[in-house]
Amino acid sequence: MSKPSTRVFSLFYLAFRRYFTTPTYSHILVEARQRWRLMRSQRRQTFVNDRTRLTTTSAILNQKESLRPQNHYDLFPSSLPSGPPPSGSFHVNRTILRKEFLQLQAKAHPDRHQGDEKAKAEAASARINDAYKTLLNPLARARYLLSLRGVEMSEDESIAGSPSDSGGGMDAGLLMEVMEVREEIEAAGSKQEIEAMKADNNRRKQASENKLDELFKAGDIEGARRETVTLGYWVNVGTALENWEKIGDGRVSEHE
Repeated sequence: MSKPSTRVFSLFYLAFRRYFTTPTYSHILVEARQRWRLMRSQRRQTFVNDRTRLTTTSAILNQKESLRPQNHYDLFPSSLPSGPPPSGSFHVNRTILRKEFLQLQAKAHPDRHQGDEKAKAEAASARINDAYKTLLNPLARARYLLSLRGVEMSEDESIAGSPSDSGGGMDAGLLMEVMEVREEIEAAGSKQEIEAMKADNNRRKQASENKLDELFKAGDIEGARRETVTLGYWVNVGTALENWEKIGDGRVSEHE
């Protein structure tokens, strides 16, 4: 490099250094470096998540049972990384779960496979769909978690309540509360009344789900079974509220 060129470069370097090391601009360089590191971290996490989903789908399609996901939670490692309670939460982020469900279904779609792999893909797609529907629904999720712990509840038992026996059905106070709500539904004369009842019932269901989260984390399986029965009652009440309709003579009709 010639002397003039060297001198020009040196002057440029000094000007550049002075310009970007002033208090006004030095923080810009720091912020730019931080943003670049964040973007690099996000790209790495995206790669890891994509690879995890591919591994999960491949495992579902694999013939070896030992390599397949062992429960519904294993199918959704990104949205449910901690697994079922007590390590994970009873609650589920529905938006994140649906996003991963669609990604898994896209990869396991039968149209993307040929020959013997097509039949495997159909079975995998059915399993993913069943797991998603189970985990999305709080009542079905609670029944499933109980089944993982050896407690099988029929759909009738968890919705209509178990019979009173030594194991205990629903308590008398809850039974009276449910009967009173039923009477209020039958006596309702406007949609506004029904909407108010829906809001109250949604709060009851949320309280029941919160209690289930606590019970499963504490390992109280019998308590979780009883609370699942309670949640089933409020789900049933919710169905009655959804099916309510006004009829001509001012009375209400409830279809179950």
